[in-house]
Amino acid sequence: MDGDPVTAPTGQELPAAPEPPLTDAARTADAARTIERLVHLDATRGARAAVPAAREAVRRHPELSADPERLRGHSRDRIAVLAELCEVIGWILFDAGLHRHAYRADARALALAELCGDRWTARLVRLNHSMLQTHTGHPRAALETASRVAGPRPLPARVSSLVLIRQAHATALLGARREPLELIARAQGHFLDGVSRRDPHWAWWIDQAELTGHQGWVLARLRRWDRALPLLHRAATAPGPSYRHLFAAELLAALARAGAWREAEDLITDLAPRAAGIGSARTARSLLGTAHLLRGAPRVPAGLRDAAVFLQEHLPGPEPASTLRPTPR
Repeated sequence: MDGDPVTAPTGQELPAAPEPPLTDAARTADAARTIERLVHLDATRGARAAVPAAREAVRRHPELSADPERLRGHSRDRIAVLAELCEVIGWILFDAGLHRHAYRADARALALAELCGDRWTARLVRLNHSMLQTHTGHPRAALETASRVAGPRPLPARVSSLVLIRQAHATALLGARREPLELIARAQGHFLDGVSRRDPHWAWWIDQAELTGHQGWVLARLRRWDRALPLLHRAATAPGPSYRHLFAAELLAALARAGAWREAEDLITDLAPRAAGIGSARTARSLLGTAHLLRGAPRVPAGLRDAAVFLQEHLPGPEPASTLRPTPR
């Protein structure tokens, strides 16, 4: 070679040439890889651990913070993958306890999905948002959101099961007694219809353990302890992603409210050594609430009260306020 291509004849170093901007296809592929990383991180380490990666994803893809109308010139695939990325970010923010930011991310994900006509991502966003509304004390709004998932054609079995699960939780919080039982029974019936070619790609996580956990949780909301406790125990001990530790937290809450003191103490003994690594703020807050309940209830045995103090000392602290802004008001 005649010389170093980045060095001038005088020996002085020339400034590096700017990198060419990524093509639309390359940015779409990068967003798809980001989704895979976020889903893996959330499943293995939990939402709290995934928040910094979600923040980095927003920085790398500033379109997530722009007016959706400015994306009309982009390809449908580009907008669809951004909608899915924003949906994943919304889920992470919700499970990390950053509810205000989760509301915003859901709104942005839905706007993007509707812009490109991606009905399946729009449905998933609504199902996630219904869960967020239930969790934040708006069950009537959650019921309305879940009802908007249906379309002109019947939904695949696993998706319709999830709609019924969301409706069962909301109606239980609204004070209904029979309707939640009917809804959760229908969810099980639909689920037994099995997978189909019409299932969206995101339906992989709707499995029997997920359904069993929600069945037990709905029954616990209704104080049907005889049926709720075995189902929650089955879901809590099944292998699965990190966020399913929530079922163990709901099992402990149900045991405490049912007065099953020995079983509650055994579960705390199992959970407390691992409590510091819990990546779901929902799970940590549920456990903290139950620990407070056990510490203050008058009939709780001394050993269980001490175990509740031990659990509380090992739980992670609250998630700090985030600067993540996936969408403006």
